[in-house]
Amino acid sequence: MKLLTPMLIGATLVLAACGDKPAEKKGAPATLITTTQAQQMPLEIIERTLGTLEAVNDPKIGAEIAGKIVKIAVRAGEAVSKGQLLAQMDPSDADHQAAADTAEVARLEALLAQQERVLARQSELVQKNFISKNALDEATAQRDALKNQLASAEARAALARNNLGKTRVVAPFAGMIEDQLVAVGDYVKLGDPLFRLVSNERLRVHLPFPEAAAPRLKVGMPVRIASPLAPGGSLSGVVEDIRPTVGETNRAIDVIAGIDNPGVLKAGGSVDAVVVTGQREGAVLVPEQAVVLRPAGKVVYLIAEGKATQQVVEAGAKQGGKVEIVAGLKGGETIALDGAGFLSNGAAVSVKEPAKPAAAAQPAGGTKAP
Repeated sequence: MKLLTPMLIGATLVLAACGDKPAEKKGAPATLITTTQAQQMPLEIIERTLGTLEAVNDPKIGAEIAGKIVKIAVRAGEAVSKGQLLAQMDPSDADHQAAADTAEVARLEALLAQQERVLARQSELVQKNFISKNALDEATAQRDALKNQLASAEARAALARNNLGKTRVVAPFAGMIEDQLVAVGDYVKLGDPLFRLVSNERLRVHLPFPEAAAPRLKVGMPVRIASPLAPGGSLSGVVEDIRPTVGETNRAIDVIAGIDNPGVLKAGGSVDAVVVTGQREGAVLVPEQAVVLRPAGKVVYLIAEGKATQQVVEAGAKQGGKVEIVAGLKGGETIALDGAGFLSNGAAVSVKEPAKPAAAAQPAGGTKAP
């Protein structure tokens, strides 16, 4: 008779213990989820697009008279105030012309004064019958001709003074010099561009939309604009104009909105824009993460009595992290939120209760130092 070794004895006892207790069959564990409710609330109906900013005040400042540039007072990139000198043109010719016209006015004023005295004397002589009335009429005609010549000379003198003032090129409004197009020594003709001045105080936003959106867009609709230059906030404006033609290159309609610049936006920049075309009352909204894709389509999971029931829904517009449920829910239903993507129809669930704020401890009495 052979003796069993201690190792064999231990193995035999383990097998016997396993055989004494049959294995238990357990079901799938409940999925831990959070829940929310389908809510009825107003839903904005929007059209979204990518727009471009344009300065409302963006002129090319041109020469108002011909002449030579003798001074450049600003450079590209400089900020200027209204009325600030930008450039000086040679004033010599305009100055001489203004002086000549002023002298001509003075000459005609002297002649007219003399003729007035002559006319007064001849009027006295006519009354005394020393001269004929024809002589008086001739003196009156000469007086009237001198008046007309003086008025013409005064107009030429005013024009000369105006042209002398135009030799000083000044900023018509406050802004930034975008481009300097001339240099000292250049001879410019009437209308030649000298500077490009940009003011970003008031901006125009060009919003391209497809032709199909044209019937839904109207002048006066509110616009919300977000820009990379102004993160974390949005600017409000309204639709001011809708161009009557469709673009030849992009086949889009051009919707124009106006906004006041808070100071950070730049003309030529891009913006994300939303035009609010209407509002639907009583829309059913749920968080976007509550809607999951299954073979049956888009579904949400109704939660009741510890089980998840699959409900096929039709999703519509999105707003602020929520999605509209066009069909499948009436509002008020309890649905799965976090963990919805791990559920299947009829799955057992365990709802995670929201954390309760801890109550402040109230000490019963003071403690003594040891």
